[in-house]
Amino acid sequence: MSFGARGDMKITTEDVQIQVDGSPMRMFVAAPEPTGTYPGILCYSDIFQLSGPMLRACARLAGYGYVVAAPEIYHRREKPGTVIPFDDAGRTCGLDHALATPVADFDADCRAVLDYLAKHPRVAQAALGAAGFCIGGHLAFRAALQPDVRATACFYPTGVDVGKLGKDADAGTLQRFKEIKGELLLVFGTFDPHVPEPSRAKIVGALDSAGTKYSTRMYPAEHAFMRDEGPRYDPLSTDLAFEAMTSMFQRVFG
Repeated sequence: MSFGARGDMKITTEDVQIQVDGSPMRMFVAAPEPTGTYPGILCYSDIFQLSGPMLRACARLAGYGYVVAAPEIYHRREKPGTVIPFDDAGRTCGLDHALATPVADFDADCRAVLDYLAKHPRVAQAALGAAGFCIGGHLAFRAALQPDVRATACFYPTGVDVGKLGKDADAGTLQRFKEIKGELLLVFGTFDPHVPEPSRAKIVGALDSAGTKYSTRMYPAEHAFMRDEGPRYDPLSTDLAFEAMTSMFQRVFG
């Protein structure tokens, strides 16, 4: 079977709960229905957790031939199944949860999901990848530091250039780029005030210095342009960005 060769596969979805450091962590898992094994992708949400746009993005990716696992990033602070509202109060709540979560906790969650995927009966051997949006883009960068992650797509990742992630003032992500063994795709919107041009240049410069294999895509869009709810949604840029991700995954895993 050619990994990631299609976008019209029937899929199955389920909620799975695993334990991380004594805390239940719920994940949305989407997988192709046809018999076979596929690459496994850890997919991180934005600060609103597993909202409708995130679930649709995961289902779409699974339809290309991937087992996709999306964890609730604030499972230590919210009960399983909590979706943070996409409004001003929800934004404040999501940011507060991020500020209260140590990077070590995010990293432990990352390893737990990757271990889950590595043992999943539908996941091919040595075929792990990651993706993420906004804060999830930074978390995907952290996943790329894991030696068994072969391909990672980071969509408008926040805080990478200054090291800010969660409770830690400096997560040190930028300084660890030499640890990345797999391939990276970076996707940005040119009108994104949260990842402006100087920030993008700093990230790219650090990747060049580290000798990381990567590619970038720039679209005339705002922050969170792939979230298919709200005024920032850009369907054309979303389709192009999604195609760039699936092309990289197919090249690496196919």
